[in-house]
Amino acid sequence: MHRRQAVQGIVGAAAALLVGGRANARIMWDDHAPASLVMTVEGPVSAANLGVTLAHEHILANFQTYAEWSKSPMPYDRDEVVKVVLPRLLSLKALGCRTFVDATAAYLGRDPILLRRLSRESGLNILTVTGNYAAFDNTHLPPWVFTDTAEALAQRWIKETKDGIDGTGVLPGFIKLGFNGGPLSEVERKLIRAGALAHKATGLTIGAHTGPAVSAFEQLAVLKKEGVHPSAWIWIHAQNEPDVTRHIAAAQRGAWVEFDGIDAKSMNQHVGLVTRMRDEGLLDRVLVSQDAGWYNVGQAGGGQARSYELVFTQFLPTLRAKGFTPAEIDTLMVANPARAFAIRRRIA
Repeated sequence: MHRRQAVQGIVGAAAALLVGGRANARIMWDDHAPASLVMTVEGPVSAANLGVTLAHEHILANFQTYAEWSKSPMPYDRDEVVKVVLPRLLSLKALGCRTFVDATAAYLGRDPILLRRLSRESGLNILTVTGNYAAFDNTHLPPWVFTDTAEALAQRWIKETKDGIDGTGVLPGFIKLGFNGGPLSEVERKLIRAGALAHKATGLTIGAHTGPAVSAFEQLAVLKKEGVHPSAWIWIHAQNEPDVTRHIAAAQRGAWVEFDGIDAKSMNQHVGLVTRMRDEGLLDRVLVSQDAGWYNVGQAGGGQARSYELVFTQFLPTLRAKGFTPAEIDTLMVANPARAFAIRRRIA
């Protein structure tokens, strides 16, 4: 099936479910329903076949502001990036990983051509994104984000979902938005509303770089007003909210709560967060990852990368030592990402 036909077919089926009233609308956000498709840089794959998934990592990053990038983008050699990054991905695959979600936003180093090549050479499923990123004080936003309406912004992202990113033919696997963490600004409120509109048109999940709960719950309020269920939304960097009761409240609503940033220093924190969610009966709303990598454009050899492997070499063994069962590990690493990234309209 052609990628564009796949997306149109999924969204068409979702729209059909809406006919018939509230009972069928409930099906739209039941992400325990049979899995559908996930869009990778190589095309659609069955969500049931994603396997062990890292839900938030990075391959390449360019931290130039949009103004700097638009005037003089720092060059890089894709062959060199592949030489550096491919061995890391192959090591990751040898540890059992099958799917790698690249959460690099537009104008922060998103490179669909590079990702497609690395997917082919590593054998990993790789996802990329559409959307825009207001974190870092809006410095990575192109000027049209400020002047477009929410509807116009959504149409830009929908077009990438239908036609591919920048003429590459690569389709995004989710909508990546970035927020600054405090109360929503005018442009941030427009971004989340545009995300809701794009989700309803495409079925792609919204991954929101968020952090503190004040921004998270304001985003959920906008989604509710637009008729989008919380299960269409991932609270990225939720570990940066110190009040665990806020994680619980978001998960109880149906949102995905993502504890990324796992490293040696944060290991105990992350193990504790996941354990608490398990004990609250909310393990099926949790995503984990490292927010690691990356080849840093502008630094020799891409700079010093953080390991992709700690989830497998330290984090999961620690969970097992604390009594997590194989079924619980499978929920965390296989079932949850498959449901979170499945293309499915989640209508409230």
